[in-house]
Amino acid sequence: MTTGYTDPLYLLPFDHRHSYLTGMFKFEPPLTPAQHDRVSDSKRLIYEGFQVALTRGVPAAHAGILVDEEFGADLLRDAKQHGAITAMSVEGSGSDEFQFEYGDDFAAHIEAFAPTFAKVLVRYNPQGDAALNARQTERLVRLSAWCRAHSQRLMFELLVPATEPQLAQAGGDAAAYDLKQRPALMQQAMEALQDAGVEPDVWKIEGLDRREDCERIVAAAHRDGRSNVGCIVLGRGANDAKVGTWLATAAAVPGFIGFAVGRTSFWDPVADFESGKATRVEAAGRIADHFHEWVDIFARAAATKGRA
Repeated sequence: MTTGYTDPLYLLPFDHRHSYLTGMFKFEPPLTPAQHDRVSDSKRLIYEGFQVALTRGVPAAHAGILVDEEFGADLLRDAKQHGAITAMSVEGSGSDEFQFEYGDDFAAHIEAFAPTFAKVLVRYNPQGDAALNARQTERLVRLSAWCRAHSQRLMFELLVPATEPQLAQAGGDAAAYDLKQRPALMQQAMEALQDAGVEPDVWKIEGLDRREDCERIVAAAHRDGRSNVGCIVLGRGANDAKVGTWLATAAAVPGFIGFAVGRTSFWDPVADFESGKATRVEAAGRIADHFHEWVDIFARAAATKGRA
């Protein structure tokens, strides 16, 4: 059984790779050294925004970054040295099937950085491709077992993309799928993974519009004695208003301990810096403002239920 994590957890995630390279820079791998340096520098800019946020009142004891080793190794080391929470992605990017980014060497890479959390992103629909789910589960059980054996906390980012029949059932409306079908599918996925032996300390969950759905997800995370497992909300690149609604809804539910909101925090500021529309200081300040806003929204909503 996992040890869990229940402290407040406010993450600025920027471990995006394939979508970031192609969407922000229009780069296609393999990158030239100059392209690699440019991407790495842009991630340093996001980290600078995180650092500014700490100077503006974001609680350092509960704040952290989620970044990839490829473009953020030095940032992981610096954040850890300064006492920040760190999370490092272990999945390969740009694939619908979970594969370790560094294959059988995944453990050595985690050990080299010793992050607060090893984070894995997985697309898993319990009514989807059974063979795909089985292959992914086998790798996830391996990762989970290694983390438990080495006292390494595991963060699981669960995405449940609609199958074609599910989307058809929703009339082709992705928002209707999110509201009416995805919450139950997320619960089924969590329970199937738990039953297989996958034991995250924190579940990173796509935003939910209804309190009762947040409660169901916490119940799944806590089932069978897993009461110390935390849940956090991810931003999905949604607009500010939508992210704010998701955070406020989840924060009022015991068991949701925080968030990880990335693209909504950094995408426009980084794009403006890259195009020359914003200085580095201005872009970092805007990232800090976004991150601080999410902390304030979450903390205010949590306080209404007597939680800090």
